[in-house]
Amino acid sequence: MVIEKASATGAEAQPVPKSKSDYFDGAPINDEEEKLLDETKLKQFFIGSIDQGTTSTRFIIFDGTGQPVAQHQIEFTQIYPHSGWHEHDPQEILDTVELCIEQAIQAFIHKGYDIADIKAVGLTNQRETTLVWDSNTGEPLHNAIAWPDTRTKGLVRELKAREGADDIKNKTGLPLSTYPSSVKLVWLLDHVEEVRKAYDEGRLAFGTIDTWILYHLNGKDKGIHVTDTTNASRTMFMNLHTVKYDDELLGFFKIDQNKIKLPKIVPSSCPDSYGSIAEGPLKGIRIAGCLGDQSAALVGQQGFTPGSAKNTYGTGCFLLYNVGEKPVISKHGLLATVAYDFGRERKPVYALEGSVAVAGSGVKFLMSNLGFITHSHKISDLAASVEDNGGCVFVTAFSGLFAPYWIDDAKGTIFGITQHTERGHIARATLEATCFQTKAILDAMEKDSGHKLTELSVDGGMSNSNLCMQTQANIIGIPVDRPAMRETTSLGAAIAAGFAVNLWKEFSELKEINQKDRATFEPNISKEDSAKMFKKWGRAVEMCRGWLDADETKEDF
Repeated sequence: MVIEKASATGAEAQPVPKSKSDYFDGAPINDEEEKLLDETKLKQFFIGSIDQGTTSTRFIIFDGTGQPVAQHQIEFTQIYPHSGWHEHDPQEILDTVELCIEQAIQAFIHKGYDIADIKAVGLTNQRETTLVWDSNTGEPLHNAIAWPDTRTKGLVRELKAREGADDIKNKTGLPLSTYPSSVKLVWLLDHVEEVRKAYDEGRLAFGTIDTWILYHLNGKDKGIHVTDTTNASRTMFMNLHTVKYDDELLGFFKIDQNKIKLPKIVPSSCPDSYGSIAEGPLKGIRIAGCLGDQSAALVGQQGFTPGSAKNTYGTGCFLLYNVGEKPVISKHGLLATVAYDFGRERKPVYALEGSVAVAGSGVKFLMSNLGFITHSHKISDLAASVEDNGGCVFVTAFSGLFAPYWIDDAKGTIFGITQHTERGHIARATLEATCFQTKAILDAMEKDSGHKLTELSVDGGMSNSNLCMQTQANIIGIPVDRPAMRETTSLGAAIAAGFAVNLWKEFSELKEINQKDRATFEPNISKEDSAKMFKKWGRAVEMCRGWLDADETKEDF
């Protein structure tokens, strides 16, 4: 059952005052008029947000109320050199960023707005994706290795046997897996001669996507080699407790700080550390905020209090749960990470995270590989063409299974196919796979935190599907809350930048942002039926193990 929360439109129909003095009789203005005046002021400034994701780049310009006024989005090439490998072209990523800014600015000006009213730019990005470049020339030395890439499975098994491996999670909040940037960098050093040569000669620069983009937006300014706390927490080089690089962690991966240029770790919201845009229509405008994409979505959903949670259904699916100012190291298969770090005497805020490798990419698989649909948004119609999954369970383990299972030898597996099976059954099972994994993550979070979530805030592409969100509510047994404006990741980066330049100073000032026209999906099946579905999913997970033997996890390329 979906409950739509109507917006308060009465205020919008009233004349818009420029200031309190516009009330000629001098009478005090009431709360509704005060709110209208505040909203009018917020609509007079703008913040740009670069959102560099796994499959596309976008640039959105928000007004002070959190509403997009202009945007542009471009998909870019996904490179798969071998099974399990996933790369991006570093130059193509930069090109899409620049083009998105140009096109969005054109639309902004066409609507009658002035570039001078854009007060700052924020950046949010896919995390863990690893780049290396020549610090002298700024030229990349290899394609970026994307976060879902699993070429390092054999390396990870070797690292797990290395002395000190048991201490890694307590310091970083992350288990040794193919996921973090550290193992990708080690693979590059071991397998790419040009990278090793640059390292030995002391000219190798390392960074995640944020560092690469910031360096180039600043005109290859060598003084801008930075990353924010949330992105640094995904490298496995940063100590989660000190929020600094850790010599023991670097030593474990045999990384010599004298031979490699690591980005400086700075707060997510900072007026000075990220420099300014060197060229193009936004030349001279400050970059003032930076967050890893899932942290940005939590900020965009205003998850500022401990116990707040959000789930983003993008290429993968990521559930973050705010645990406050002290990290909680999970004992139930979750990650500990930095949620956000707004600096200025504020302490970093931490989160528990559950990561699902395949969400929207599962839908893309049905579209691009199997030809089930012609556009991703049609997945709901196909899934709705049947009453249920027809007994099909699809474990979408294209990159193994992430939280809370961490099974690296699993492969994507469909169980329960019969002569009765149709495309609609498999489409429904694909959507359900993400929902089941979200349920497993929520169960683990309850065990780690000691608190049961009462409502789940959602965003991301797959959240557009009413069928998927209703399925999610049914499986987790609590309401699912979806905003009307679902670009919360981009909004989070804009909020970080806005705080840095004092457009907002307190979180309470954001309470009205993106609150209109939200929809709530209430569970509409029994707890017994939900438990039965989840039990079958658990059986399928156990049966998908062991598809890779030891020889298949070795990298011979």
